[in-house]
Formats: sequence, structure tokens, C-alpha cells
Amino acid sequence: MWQNAAMTHRIHALPSQLINQIAAGEVVERPASVIKELVENSLDADATQIDVDVAQGGIKRMRVRDDGLGISANDLPLALSRHATSKLASLEDLEGIRSMGFRGEALPSIASVSRLTLLSRERGTDQAWKLDGEALEPEPTAHPEGTTVDVQDLFYNTPARRKFLKTDKTEFRHLEQVLRRLALARFDVAFKLQHNGKLVFSARQASNVREREARIADLLGRSFIDNSLRFEHEAAGLHLSGWIGLPTFSRSQADMQYFFVNGRMVRDKLVGHAIRQAYQDVLYHGRHPAYVLYLELAPQLVDVNVHPTKHEVRFREGRLVHDYLFRTLHQVLADARPGDLAVPPDAIPQASTGGAPVFPFAAADTAGQASVRESAQSYQSAFHWQMPGAAMASRPAQPPSAPPPDHGEMPVLGYALAQLHGVYILAQNAAGLLIVDTHAAHERITYERLKQSLEGQGIRSQPLLVPVSVKVSPREVQLALDSREVLKDLGLEIDQLDTDTLVVRALPTLLKGADVEGLVRDLLADLVTHGGSGRIRAAINEVLSTVACHGSVRANRRLAVEEMNALLRDIESTERSGQCNHGRPTWTQLSMAELDKLFLRGR
Repeated sequence: MWQNAAMTHRIHALPSQLINQIAAGEVVERPASVIKELVENSLDADATQIDVDVAQGGIKRMRVRDDGLGISANDLPLALSRHATSKLASLEDLEGIRSMGFRGEALPSIASVSRLTLLSRERGTDQAWKLDGEALEPEPTAHPEGTTVDVQDLFYNTPARRKFLKTDKTEFRHLEQVLRRLALARFDVAFKLQHNGKLVFSARQASNVREREARIADLLGRSFIDNSLRFEHEAAGLHLSGWIGLPTFSRSQADMQYFFVNGRMVRDKLVGHAIRQAYQDVLYHGRHPAYVLYLELAPQLVDVNVHPTKHEVRFREGRLVHDYLFRTLHQVLADARPGDLAVPPDAIPQASTGGAPVFPFAAADTAGQASVRESAQSYQSAFHWQMPGAAMASRPAQPPSAPPPDHGEMPVLGYALAQLHGVYILAQNAAGLLIVDTHAAHERITYERLKQSLEGQGIRSQPLLVPVSVKVSPREVQLALDSREVLKDLGLEIDQLDTDTLVVRALPTLLKGADVEGLVRDLLADLVTHGGSGRIRAAINEVLSTVACHGSVRANRRLAVEEMNALLRDIESTERSGQCNHGRPTWTQLSMAELDKLFLRGR
């Protein structure tokens, strides 16, 4: 049938208008994608101020004005021509692309499905020019330095595409989200958005950390900044910085996740997997972390020419990037201690917090932590209940005693005052009142000690009495053989039985009774997709978590003040101590100002 069709239909060149409309199908999905392309053009033109004004969700009108370099009269017609761009000229330029756009498709594609007007005045010149989408030559006009792109009646000439648009409210929500992402990407540029004549948001240029955090608070809400850790780290030619939400600030949806590569907002499976792995030990199942992260690397190491929308990228050293992201974020979360978290500004009037601190990529200072511990004698007296599986012998309730005298700086979590219903510890610190969930806190402490003990001894394996054979693809067989040494370090011994069959001869001792075949298949799937896997260690950690849960202080266990203080000191020095193994918070702070509000003091 194909041959008959070919014989009766001559091959012919498509009209340029139809070519542009086909391209628009990839680039122009909805008003939000138009705004993305136009604003990115403004960013490439070195704009410092970008104003976006839309009507009826952008369907009726979108106008983007910038104060950038502008376009000369001679270049205006070229700007609306397909594959015309000022951003690259050779393959070498493409392999090291630094600009947001580079295909030369956006403007002609948008012009082919709307009524587009282009106004521009080149920086340093006196005359501005105007070009309507269907005009052949530009005409003089009045306009400040910079460019305005006015897009009206989107998809007016492609009614089938217009039918797929949602309500004005829905389309504007998508458009607003795109502009907020771009505002998070470029702190050096001011943004303003208006809808139907009303100001939606205005973001001024942010040149320092405080101003950037203020912009993020305006765009994402103050609670994100108050519940996030700011950090910066560089290694192996990669630079990662930004804000990651505390595990206790997790979300039910992945709606507060922003990742930028060289200033470009991307959605990448490799990146998402690395971040999920970093959080896997501290989040409830089904919860999603919140973050605003910026990865910088040489342009030659990342391919942005993957898809016309430029949402996807391909890293030339994917395994390196994945491991770097995981290890950096994993360490930032591990190094966070109670004293590192931002304290409410009104908690300690004489102090200036300046927002969340920067966390260096370094191990915790154990010598400094020792200075906030109780005396060896009091610590040892409480140590019997801290060991996994230790007997929790009940003891008579003891009346609370006053906090130890202040012979210097008070510990971050202060000193215990009392125990509430055998469940919570009440403590006084410099900021006010601290409430600790005894079981959750001790569970995390025990869990981290078990992991440290396991790291010191190594993962022990146990030979299977009956080896398990697993049918896989020849590719997966080779992948398993290439990873044999790594798997052996994790306690898993695998050999080849046939071209499409593996045999498992040993498992980690802690995973006795596990679904061997399912574990191997999932492990190989991870290796194929991401080049690595944390499934074995995650499964082992799950066992350790269960042991820690059963070996931790239970409700209604009466503790002496010395025991409560020992627990507070351990929280201060333990990794990830802000949440238990299941993602629940282990402690919360009520400042004096918050307590005063509860009792209407000062009114």
C-alpha cells in the first residue's frame, strides 16, 4: 500500500507557514510555553527587568517587555524567520551552549499560530522599530531600549489546537508557575506579572543571600525558607548550591521541586532518583521533598539539545553527576544538627539569625559536640537504656529537678524540666520551651548507631543452602558480572549460570528470608536505568530501623532527669536527629514570643 501511495502522490516541499505551524506543535503547547520562550529570549538579551502582562489566561493576549539589548531594524524580519538566531553559528557553539534558546524556532512558531507584533529599540540607538507578524518590512515607532513581543489570539488560525486549551484560570495557573520558576532561576533579573490589569507578583533583583531568600519566600511561601537548609559545595568540576527542605517539611505532591542546570529549569529522571535516594532514610513512604537547587558545570558536560522544549538534558557523565548529587545532599541532611536550624527571629531578641546557615561539606565536629554532653558519670548512669534491646526496667517516678546551673553557654536543646505522660520530655533552652518525642528521638539515635556499627564491621553475607537462579536478559547478565565486586561488598554473591540466567549464592545476613528473585530484578533495573542502586543498603537499613524501633524507649517509661538530659545531648550530636526513621519530627520548639501569644501577654 505504501508503494501505491508513493506512486500516486508526488513529494513536494511544504509551505513555510505550515512548517512553522508543525514546529509550533512541539514548541507552543499552551500560553505558558509561549511565555517561557519569550522570557528566555529576554534573559539571553541581558535584560535586567522583564514585565509580563496577560489577559484571559494568556489566550487573548500576552505581552513581554524587557530592557535588554534590543534588535536592529535589519534583524527584525530575520527574528521571525525559521532557524535564524544570534546565539550560535557552529557545532562547537552548540556543544558548549550557554544561552537559554538556540534553535531559532520560537518566534516564527509563535507567529504562525497567533497575531504577533514585535517592537524593539537596540541599546545605544535613538530609533525604535515595529514589525507585525505578516508585514515584510519594519516601520518606525516609539519604544524604550529593549524589546516588546505582543502575542494576541493564540491558536486563532488552528481551532483544533485551541479546543485543547483549558479555562482561563487553569491556563493562567500554568503560566504563572512558569514565570515563578524563571524568577527562581535568575535572581539578577527583576520580574513583574500582571493578569487582566491586576498585579500578581513583583520580584526585585536579589544580590545577596537575604534578598534571595526573601524572593523565594515571596514565590514559594515563608514556610519553605523557615524549614530548609542552605548549602554550597563544589567538587570534581561540579558546583551545587541552594536550599533543601527539612524532611519534616515533606509534601504530599512533588509540587515544590525546582532544579536548575546552568540556570535552566530541567526535569530529569537521573536527578530525581539521586535526590530521592538522599532523602530515602528520613521520609515517609509516598511523601516528597521540597527543594530549590542549582547545579553548575561546564556546558560541554551537559547536552541541552535533547527536545525542542529544552526541559530535558543529558549529562555526558551521568553516573558522576548522580553520585555527586546523592552524596552531597545526603551529607547535608546528615550534618544538620538542632543548633544549625534557623531560630525564629523573635525567639532570641539579642541575636540576629540571618536565615538558615550555610552547611560546609564536612564531617561533624565530635570534639565540639563533646563539650555539650553531660558528665561521664551521669551519661553512664543513663546508658543502660540506650542499647538496642536493653531491658526497660520500670523505676519509680522521680520528681523533676531544676536544670543544671549555667556554667557557660547553654546547650542548644537546653536542659530537661519534666516528663509529660511518659511520652514527651519538656526542656528549657535559650529560645524557650522544647518538647521532645522520647521514643521517636531515641529510635533515630539507636538507628544511626546501628548503621555506624554495621559500617565498622562491614556487611556480612550468608551462603544460601539452595542457590537461587534468576532468568534475566543477556544484557543484565553482563551488567551483573561487571558489578560483581561492588555487589559482593554489599553481601550479595552472583554468578552466571547461562547466557540468560544468574545464580545467587549468598545474601546479606540481615536479609535472610528476603525475596531473592525480586531483589535481584529490582537491583538490575536500577543499574540499567541509573548506573547504580541503593536497594540492598535500603533493605538492610529497613531491618536496622525495625530493630531500632523495638529497642527504643517506649511510652510510659519513666526517665530520670539525668536520662532525659543524656537523650538531649545525643539528639544534638546525632545525624538526622530532627526526625525519626519514619519521617516524624522528634522535637519541636516554642519560642518565648510564641508562648506569650498563647497567653495574650503584651496586649
